Amino acid sequence: LKERRKKRFEANDPFALREAGRKHFFDGGYKRAFEYLAKAADLGDAQSQYFLSLMYRGGLGVEKDEKMELYYSEEAAISGDPIARCSLGCKEGENGRYDRAVKHFIIAAKLGHDDSLQRLKEMYKSGYVSKEDFASALRGHQAAVDATKSPQREEADKLVPTS
Repeated sequence: LKERRKKRFEANDPFALREAGRKHFFDGGYKRAFEYLAKAADLGDAQSQYFLSLMYRGGLGVEKDEKMELYYSEEAAISGDPIARCSLGCKEGENGRYDRAVKHFIIAAKLGHDDSLQRLKEMYKSGYVSKEDFASALRGHQAAVDATKSPQREEADKLVPTS
């Protein structure tokens, strides 16, 4: 196992780098986490980009920096990370740019992000989202959820006890 992991690091596998970074992040080793996550982010890994935004937001192993936080959030969102996209939507909403917030939430919802769909629902109730846009996001969300379904996953779900 160690040999395989070493080969993946040497090959600059973004997934292996991200997972090493996440491990250090959650263990509180932020300096080491930053090294791995920055390398994976440079290779285009969206989740690593989002973790870097969190590090800059909280000053975890780096100095707090709103510009770098925003940079990495945007990079992650552009790379397809729905949590980063939702986070940008929240930031836009906090700044009163509801039209931009709605766009971020719609994109994230169409990627299957449940929280973004809930936020859109609330914004629809408040009149910030049109019926057509909400319906389109709902259809897109359902399509994303359906795309993750498979007979193998359903069988695996039966094996995992719930509650």
